[in-house]
Amino acid sequence: MDIDAGDSLVERIKPFAKRTRIAEVVSDVGGFAGMCRVPRGIDDPVLVSGTDGVGTKLKVAFATGVHDTIGIDLVAMSVNDVITTGARPLFFLDYFATSKLDVSVAEKVIAGIARGCEESGCALLGGETAELPGMYQEGEYDLAGFCVGVVSRSRIIDGSRVALGDAVIGLGSSGLHSNGYSLARKVLPKLDERPRELGGKTVAEALLTPTRLYAKTVGALLAEGHDVRAMCHVTGGGLPGNFPRVLPEGLGAEVKASVPRAPVFDLVAARGPVDTGEMRRTFNMGVGFVLVVPSDGAGRLIDSLRALGEPPIELGTVVALPEDTPFEDRVRYA
Repeated sequence: MDIDAGDSLVERIKPFAKRTRIAEVVSDVGGFAGMCRVPRGIDDPVLVSGTDGVGTKLKVAFATGVHDTIGIDLVAMSVNDVITTGARPLFFLDYFATSKLDVSVAEKVIAGIARGCEESGCALLGGETAELPGMYQEGEYDLAGFCVGVVSRSRIIDGSRVALGDAVIGLGSSGLHSNGYSLARKVLPKLDERPRELGGKTVAEALLTPTRLYAKTVGALLAEGHDVRAMCHVTGGGLPGNFPRVLPEGLGAEVKASVPRAPVFDLVAARGPVDTGEMRRTFNMGVGFVLVVPSDGAGRLIDSLRALGEPPIELGTVVALPEDTPFEDRVRYA
């Protein structure tokens, strides 16, 4: 590790971490470990954790030299998982590994991580930077991170209360988020192309659109007392590969076949060509997050989302299915 470069990076990222500081943080960046108190007023607190990376979306950042948003994706992939339990995200830590540290590139990446933390209301508590010659190609790096949140045991949302007839409400995605990039890069190899379908954007700009962060929206809904019975972060595997994870046995969902989505989805499907089933099993298809509420509470939830500036997607309904229904067949399209 280039010690001088590492020390320079630590100094550069201190202002980013400072902007993410929350009341519970009791340490500063630069020590051997980060420290954070459990918030006061939470009865029987349970810590919730999630970890992830960014996958081959990194290849688009390397090819374009655009590094200031990939950190947002890193935060989103973990934070959006943690909040599905009803937890408030507390802090995030990152791991940045490269063959030779380029301080200016690392600074941009970590600035994006800090921005994602700010938007999620959690602290960037620390991280690790590693220089691994021979492990990575020159000019490339890898990212991983994890988030820790907290929720009262009595307020955990785990899908166990989902019932027949409940309403399924979706929150829109900003694009591909951080999944399916090996396929997307294969069918859209010309990153500087400006296809008519993208409305003036280049392929690279569409592919680098950051993953949406849902923490503030979900936190506001829970604070308003909505009876949210399950939540799902739609990642790799799409809706069929993720939504059944929060549904009790014997229940599935009938959802709309088409919802508003970024044009990049249709471009990938056309250029592949990629059939509809494969698209649904690979991408979020316009829905990045899902909430399940009782049917008689759906109208109030929809009103709250609109008041928050979040266009609700009335996806469908929870339905009964035979208990031996295959996992991905538990999401059916109307």
